[in-house]
This record gives sequence, C-alpha cells and structure tokens, in this order.
Amino acid sequence: MPDQLNLTPEMLVPRLGDYLVERQIIKAADLVYALEYQKSLPADHPRRLLGQILVDLGFISQKRLDEAITEQVIQLRNALEQANAQLEQRVQQRTAELKEALAKLNELNQLKTNFVSNISHELRTPMTHIKGYLELLRNQDLGELTQEQRTALNTMQKSSDRLEQLIEDLILFSMSERDQIMLRLQPTNLLDLCRTVVYRNQARASEKSLLLLTDFPEKAPAVSADPQKIDWVINQLIDNAIKFTSAPGKVTVHCFHDEPYMIVRVEDTGIGIPENKLGEIFEAFHQLDGSSTRKFGGTGLGLNLCQKIVEAHGSHIVVHSQIGKGSVFEFRLKIEE
Repeated sequence: MPDQLNLTPEMLVPRLGDYLVERQIIKAADLVYALEYQKSLPADHPRRLLGQILVDLGFISQKRLDEAITEQVIQLRNALEQANAQLEQRVQQRTAELKEALAKLNELNQLKTNFVSNISHELRTPMTHIKGYLELLRNQDLGELTQEQRTALNTMQKSSDRLEQLIEDLILFSMSERDQIMLRLQPTNLLDLCRTVVYRNQARASEKSLLLLTDFPEKAPAVSADPQKIDWVINQLIDNAIKFTSAPGKVTVHCFHDEPYMIVRVEDTGIGIPENKLGEIFEAFHQLDGSSTRKFGGTGLGLNLCQKIVEAHGSHIVVHSQIGKGSVFEFRLKIEE
C-alpha cells in the first residue's frame, strides 16, 4: 500500500503549478514535464507532491517554493477574511431588513386588529335596531301577520342571531389579540354547563338528522372557570362537530371527572381532519378549504378563540382526528379547591 503524504503547507495550496507559471517562477514546459514525471511514478512508489518534484528536478529551489506557498496561503487567508467580512455585512443587512419587515408586519397586524374591533362595535348598533324591530313584528305589535310573514320573520330572526354571534366573535377576537381576555373565575358546575349547551344545540342537530348524545355522570365537582366563556367554548366545539358531520352521523359530548380535573370531550363521526392540517385549525381567519366554492361557512375564528380562552384558564385543547371517521376535541379544567 502506498505511503501516506507527509503533512506539508503545499497541501493547503490549490493549483500550485499554475501559480508558479503565472509568477514566471518556472516555465510552462517545466510544469508539463514535472506533471508527466509525477504520472509516470510507479503505483507502489511513495506519493510525492508537485512542489517537491519541481525541487527534485531542479526547476525551483526549496526556499523559493516555500516563499511561493507562503504567498498563496496569505492570499487565501486574506480572501477568507474578506469573504467573512462580506458575509457578516450581508447578515447585518439581512437582519436589518427582517427587523424592518417584522415591524411592518406588527404594524399591519395592529391595524387589522383595530379595524376588526372598530367595525365590530359599529355593527352592534344597527344590529340592535334590526333585532328590536324584528321582535316587535314577531309579537305583532305593529299589526297582525299572515302565516307566510311569520315564517319569513322566523328565518330573519335566525339570520340576525347568527349575524349577532359573528359580531360578538369578532369583538372577542379583537380583545384576544390585545391579550385582553378577562376571566371572571368562579366555582362552576361544568356538568350543568354541558347539559345547557347540548340542549341549546339539539334543534340544530335534529335539522341535520344527527344524533346529539351525552355521556355524563350523575354529579361532578365544580371547577374554577369563567362560566360564560367556557359555555362559549363548548357551544363552539359542538357547533363545529354538527357543521362537519353528515346524516346519519352522531355527535357525543362527554363530561367526566379525572382527578384533579374535569374533562370535556366533543366527539363526532364527521369528515375528519388531515393529519398534516391539524396545526392549522387554530389559526385565525383560516379555513382548511379556502376556495370560493367551499361547502362549510364560518369566519375561521371559532377554534382560534376557543384555544385562547382555554389557554387563559391554564389549559389547552387536544385534537385527535381521522379522515372519514371523525374528530375528537378535548380540554380539561382544574377542580375548584
């Protein structure tokens, strides 16, 4: 086996022969001869670098070779230092550009939050007027109604309720963006809360020919929570489950005690969520189907707000899902001490 090369400064220098010719230290013919000589050495001969061959052939002295190698090493070092300086400058420039872009993004995000907040509050006043007059009409305070008119008013009432809920969602979102989710914590019967929300959604489930089932114990300890906001979260999870489940499917709401927590779990037999999309479902204004022909409506705020409210309670929502088999959304709240 051929001997390994001894460590030498020449190993750091690329294209040494070309450099010596360019500097007119050796002739081009000398370089060609030395390269041919190097190729002609037997395979079992100790390996030799070009510089040493040039010295052995008398084309250059060892001193001059060392000087040439040193010159090239210095040039390489200077080039490296220059490249590092340029790289550092580019990094600083890119960092400044990213900081500027981040500042603009934060500014746009704040403008978006302010816009959502302002427009939501502005919508409240006309919405109040619409609901007030609808109530007067339904109660026949402004005159008797035909059956067709009652049907039309009932449809208008449902639409106005939906619109009002969307407005409240936008207001809650704008508050959450400012980290202003205020909790009024108190001992809360989570079991009663679940029963109330399930009852509220039974009609909607029946309209879609779905079973809305419960799995509740007879009694359970109270939790420390804001009942209004947790009611909103449970309602949103059930609303989503109904929305994304088709007949003859079912939605099951579980509420059970698992010391030291009470756990709420909403399970459906709906369309399911792709595994690679699970991280997106809690993004604000995000719909997994973002096309103009998407089948399911909504602002894309519901799950984002649910997560923020649950996190404000010191917990988080866990999701399990399989395409075509359904989804499970679950969160836990600590039992009141």
